[in-house]
Amino acid sequence: MESFKILGICEPVLRSIKDEKFESPSEIQEKSIPLIIAGKDIIAGSATGSGKTLAFASGILKNAEKGRGIQALVLTPTRELAEQVAQALTKFSKYKPLEIIAVYGGVGINPQIRGLRTADVVVGTPGRLLDHIARNTLRLGKVKTLVLDEADRMFDMGFKDDVEKIIRKCPDERQTLLFSATITKEVVLLSKRYMQKPLQVSVDSFVDPKKLIQTYYDVADEQKFSLLLHLLKNENSDLVMVFCNTKRNTDKVTKNLVFSGIDALAIHGGLTQYKRNDVMQRFHTGKFCVLVCTDVAARGLDIRGVSHVYNYDIPRESKQYIHRIGRTARAGAQGKAINILSRADYDNFGRVLKENDVEIAKESLPAFEKAAIRKPERRPTRPIRKAQPHNRNRWR
Repeated sequence: MESFKILGICEPVLRSIKDEKFESPSEIQEKSIPLIIAGKDIIAGSATGSGKTLAFASGILKNAEKGRGIQALVLTPTRELAEQVAQALTKFSKYKPLEIIAVYGGVGINPQIRGLRTADVVVGTPGRLLDHIARNTLRLGKVKTLVLDEADRMFDMGFKDDVEKIIRKCPDERQTLLFSATITKEVVLLSKRYMQKPLQVSVDSFVDPKKLIQTYYDVADEQKFSLLLHLLKNENSDLVMVFCNTKRNTDKVTKNLVFSGIDALAIHGGLTQYKRNDVMQRFHTGKFCVLVCTDVAARGLDIRGVSHVYNYDIPRESKQYIHRIGRTARAGAQGKAINILSRADYDNFGRVLKENDVEIAKESLPAFEKAAIRKPERRPTRPIRKAQPHNRNRWR
């Protein structure tokens, strides 16, 4: 515990860290927490799962007092990340209880309105936060700490203007903490516009490239699913994430994996928030070992113990490849990223190789059986009713 104590973390948070059995600070925690405690604005490069939540929680919980209005606001790109951050903040505030609420779309707004009346800390997605601001149910005049979590992803998802509108509703005298997996031009411009002499914290990549094996298979279109099924059954793996580019493909792959005896679950933006939460709860039980997902749904999910990442579809945006493979080979663990290419993936794969510093080795195709693929279920069609002959005398 001494290694956490010397960072300047307040006593109530230290007690919660001890309860969580954390052994030593992560690199992002060591470098950012003393600056955050000192009240500095920071820009930190960090990925999901690197320990950044404790970093900004240390500052929020030091400065916030129960019952004095909303004193901290955390912006996240996705609903799942908003939930995870709120839950983590609640754990860390165990010995300094605060009213912490997660605010996002896809669920009823009235319970959020009631919760905001007594909230001390709000974690939310830009769209729903703006809804509350427009309704005057969210007032940010007392915010001391503003956190932009996964800022690059929020900009990728088109939230830049929304984020700026929210920032302008906060007091000028505040602390701003910006966390981003990549420090893009947009991130730099935003920091210059809205932050006070920010200090940049650079940490080594959370993914160890020496421990991450990257391979690809070149396969005919009609053999793609069969190869995936073969690899899932024969690779020695723990938790597995399979990435697809569309909701339709995500559902199709999942249904066929389940049909073939693989315990798989799907998560994508087309599911209700209740369903998405249910999928993650079931996945975390350990019964299901394969999560098939789209980029938007997976972003922000802190899933530990992922040994294999499969790119069933190669991402259209080359930097998404880095986000995907960053799910494995974390914190010293071994990991494997496997890409399954068919003709439609060639252009995307070419951009991944050109625009990222990666080494991806080609693998020879193993012998594998053709898998049975279920055809999409068709809705029953109603029988066509014959038109009745017109009776001229009907109304006479």
